[in-house]
Amino acid sequence: MSFFGFGQSADIDILLDGTESRKMAEIKSEDGKKERHLLYYDGETVSGKVNVTLKKPGSKLEHQGIKIEFVGQIELYYDRGNHHEFTSLVKELARPGELVQNTLYPFEFLNVEKPFESYTGSNVRLRYFLRVTIVRRLSDVVKEVDIVVHTLSCYPDMNNSIKMEVGIEDCLHIEFEYNKSKYHLKDVIVGKIYFLLVRIKIKNMEIAIIKRETTGSGPNTFTENETIAKYEIMDGAPVRGESIPIRVFLAGYDLTPSMRDINKKFSVRYYLNLVLMDEEDRRYFKQQEITLWRKGEKTRKNLQTSATSPQLPHLMSGADNLIPAHNHNSDTKNLSGTIEDMKRELDEEEHSSNMPVQSVGSHGDTCSTNPTSDGMDE
Repeated sequence: MSFFGFGQSADIDILLDGTESRKMAEIKSEDGKKERHLLYYDGETVSGKVNVTLKKPGSKLEHQGIKIEFVGQIELYYDRGNHHEFTSLVKELARPGELVQNTLYPFEFLNVEKPFESYTGSNVRLRYFLRVTIVRRLSDVVKEVDIVVHTLSCYPDMNNSIKMEVGIEDCLHIEFEYNKSKYHLKDVIVGKIYFLLVRIKIKNMEIAIIKRETTGSGPNTFTENETIAKYEIMDGAPVRGESIPIRVFLAGYDLTPSMRDINKKFSVRYYLNLVLMDEEDRRYFKQQEITLWRKGEKTRKNLQTSATSPQLPHLMSGADNLIPAHNHNSDTKNLSGTIEDMKRELDEEEHSSNMPVQSVGSHGDTCSTNPTSDGMDE
């Protein structure tokens, strides 16, 4: 027997089958460090051996049973007391009794369903792990080993390009186009920016990939935006008719597939953010959601996520708004999308610079917005 920590105890090692041939994958730990674990896919068998080594040879270890569990769980950082398990399989390795020598127990979880991809974010973690427990009267002996799960998708049947025309009425009209709306994680985003009308002094333009993580629901909803990549695509003032090419290689960035309402606990979405800055340091931006998926030889029947855009007020079909970014030391203006009116004559007369900003709808209706005056303080 063991009292106050004295007596026999044991070390537990979990040895997974195929470690020499199976691929490893990196994932961030909760503290942000990169860890490498064995990589598995949905439907694959998880098997191996559990080695129980007695710390004091010749002394017996009494236990109330030995079991191994395969667990998939979601942990929300704001609710650390509750772990939400979506997968939990248990196998008994030994019935209650005594261990008098080191023992090896084989185990197998056949064709295990792993519906979600492993993920570590700002406010949530989804992990898969094996847990071995030697049940004892005073304190259990527990050992956990993590694995990484990737979800693979087939090539989407529908993958339309993204094309949109946006601008400030009679001041700036641009057309931007991306070749697809769904990209695999090693893909290349190809696009262009075409200037139809330029009557404000644009200084530069940049494009960014933004990851938006949403956790919880109702009053406990948390949204975290992270800029994955950002770089300048234009420096200097453009002229009417100028076209700026875009080419973004995704392979070099730390990306995951898009995730939509995972187990009703969290979502991960990605956006392309186009930002323009004028000579008075006013910033204008337009976000467009893209869907990311993981490509591989093994495929799932359905895509992990859909390309449905989140219901945000500034992301609408048709007449989308190019929303001014917050800049504490600069003015902001509202750029409105024009679909049918964009093709009007570009040589119309110059309008005064203090003309109110208007939003033109897809059917030609207008709704005035609050114009911003020049020289506005933060």
